[in-house]
Amino acid sequence: MKILIVDDDADIRAVVAFALNKAGHQTLEASNGLQGLTMAHTHSPDLIILDILMPEMDGTEVCTRLRRRSNVPIIFLTSRDDEVDRILGLELGGDDYITKPFSPRELAARVKAIGRRLERQSAPEDTSADKAQDIKHGRLTLDPVRFKVFWDQTEVSLTVTEFGVLQTLLGYPGKVFTRDELISKAYRDQTIVSDRTIDSHITRIRRKFAALGATPIETVHGLGYKCGDCLG
Repeated sequence: MKILIVDDDADIRAVVAFALNKAGHQTLEASNGLQGLTMAHTHSPDLIILDILMPEMDGTEVCTRLRRRSNVPIIFLTSRDDEVDRILGLELGGDDYITKPFSPRELAARVKAIGRRLERQSAPEDTSADKAQDIKHGRLTLDPVRFKVFWDQTEVSLTVTEFGVLQTLLGYPGKVFTRDELISKAYRDQTIVSDRTIDSHITRIRRKFAALGATPIETVHGLGYKCGDCLG
């Protein structure tokens, strides 16, 4: 993959670039948020590693602006212990986060996991009779081949992680999934994901559907989440 690393710390960029180059990826580097936003528009990377605290423009603002036109996967880097910063990044549209100091091997594993989902998303459509069928529930339709989601005829743009969460819930309409179950099923390739991460992705999905007056995910207090009837 072509990966853009946006961090004002040259040493961090060097460590991340080395780990990703070793894993076979091509890397680009930006030293501040404004430069990162410009490079993202110019080079169209497959994935962005994005620091939160940066000069010129912080990572949350970069993410907000990117999400106006792109669903490129974003992994946040944060040096803060305050969970609010990490959760805010996810609610703005980040796919994952990792806290400094971090293991380059762990970061490479997170990137690999997202890469696998991107490969499935970009795979040529199978036109054979046994290709995966659309999943329909009420007014909601999920196309697992093209990684597209529709409410009636209107497409709802989701990130790869948001798609995985919704696909898991829609696979068993009415079943209540605990956060641990969602982590194990929607994040098959990742091992370190918090409950708050799942909550943030659910919030993001709900916000996108709310614009259409839709409520596809219900909270079952004390237990977890389930797919609603998707009729209204």
